[in-house]
Amino acid sequence: MNNYKHILLVISFLTCSFSKGNAQELVAHPKNEFRAVWIATVANIDWPKTSTDNVAKQKADYLEILDTYKRLNYNAVIVQIRSVGDAFYPSKLAPWSKYLTGKEGKAPNPYFDPLEWMITEAHQRGFEFHAWLNPYRATMNLKTEELSPEHDFYKHPDWMIKYAGKYYYNPALPEVQNHLTAVVEEVVANYDIDAIHFDDYFYPYKVPGEKFNDAASFIKYGDGMSLEDWRRSNVNDFVRCIAIAIKNSKPWVQFGISPFGVWRNKSVDSRGSETESGQTNYDDLFADPMAWMEYRWIDYLIPQLYWSMDHPKASYSKLLRWWSENSKNVAVYIGNGSYKINADSDKRWNNPKEIPNQIDYARNYKNIQGNAFFSAKSFINRNQSVTKLLIENQYKYPALPIVVPNSVKKMVIVPSPTNIVTDSLSTRFNVQYPLYSKVRYLMVYSAPSSIKIDINDATQISNKIAYKQNSDTVEVVIPTDKFDKNATYAITFIDYYGNESEPTELQFAQ
Repeated sequence: MNNYKHILLVISFLTCSFSKGNAQELVAHPKNEFRAVWIATVANIDWPKTSTDNVAKQKADYLEILDTYKRLNYNAVIVQIRSVGDAFYPSKLAPWSKYLTGKEGKAPNPYFDPLEWMITEAHQRGFEFHAWLNPYRATMNLKTEELSPEHDFYKHPDWMIKYAGKYYYNPALPEVQNHLTAVVEEVVANYDIDAIHFDDYFYPYKVPGEKFNDAASFIKYGDGMSLEDWRRSNVNDFVRCIAIAIKNSKPWVQFGISPFGVWRNKSVDSRGSETESGQTNYDDLFADPMAWMEYRWIDYLIPQLYWSMDHPKASYSKLLRWWSENSKNVAVYIGNGSYKINADSDKRWNNPKEIPNQIDYARNYKNIQGNAFFSAKSFINRNQSVTKLLIENQYKYPALPIVVPNSVKKMVIVPSPTNIVTDSLSTRFNVQYPLYSKVRYLMVYSAPSSIKIDINDATQISNKIAYKQNSDTVEVVIPTDKFDKNATYAITFIDYYGNESEPTELQFAQ
């Protein structure tokens, strides 16, 4: 950190309720809970709204998403930065995305690095930034004339398999796995992300009458396995390699995957769920989340349970219980289908309480530690009856993301305020960035003098302030009209892994 640089952050303290809640209320408002939203860029689902928007509008629309979910007390964004062999950042390994600039390979004009900017804006608002990549999907259609000459379709046509109107990277080829690992390594090395995130697209979803033609690769690399076991082995090898690459570079960066919501149906495996899913992870996508958890290749899992609570063939409640009972070694969050609200043939989604009920149900299971919602546009000036319920109930107070199981550490450092000054305009103090530690946030808590500071009480969270890169100090400024001289204040550090230090209570001259 540079000692000569100084940051002035004027805090607009959140209005807190200081009434001491009973145990039931505290359970209803957990201090630590993952609350994420997927921001999909493929086909301009969420952002940018169109591929021809100018840079100023793109930035304004992205900030609208962040500010909307900040008001809803979310704490993580999962942003799609690679969807079809492309990139939302300057890359040596892929062309610029057409969903960003309207033409694949064309850089933004005026030039900027969208990924670096998006990460900075997310961190300044207290969000974790999870960089979401689709590794195997190479195109969304067969219009190859629209691809950049720098796309892998042209550079490495032998890597491609045509299937169901798209091109896919062949997961069996060692050179493909090495290339896709290098794509991840480039992002981890160059950007201050909190996680690498993959979704449910491994081998493609099966389409009747179509065959994924990897026969030549199977003959060459099958090594006596069945086709199905060989394909699962290809995916497992890739997941393991990605895990190693991330942790070798930056051990605090998480690796998370959001698989399809059904591992296997009980009708084909006694260990499976009570579902009648037409396709499953294990049998159709050749993805085995049970293995990823067993060998600790991932830090978190977000199974996509995009069904209503009582869906007859794939019940959210039954599937959530199954994932809870079958999870181990990693953090488990639940993916919720907010895109279905008032827009699905299952009319249960017309009930504004469907999503709130799903959150409440997840909180009944101690090893389910939060939720993620697909996708961002679901709550951007839409479905206000649902967001009103969330902000008044489930998400009434802020929460911090949990520390994933393999990252829990004891923080021995504590923040030490200096230069405390109170005058007619404000109360302010400095907090130095600690030496030999990687700290991302300074937390501020407050409570009335009659109540003891409890950093595990979400109602006492006042603010979460990001340390900026290349800066070693924040000055916290509490305007006089926001300062309660009868309140007690405390501060803590949050490190890059999400661990929180012990609190330092602040003493202000009266």
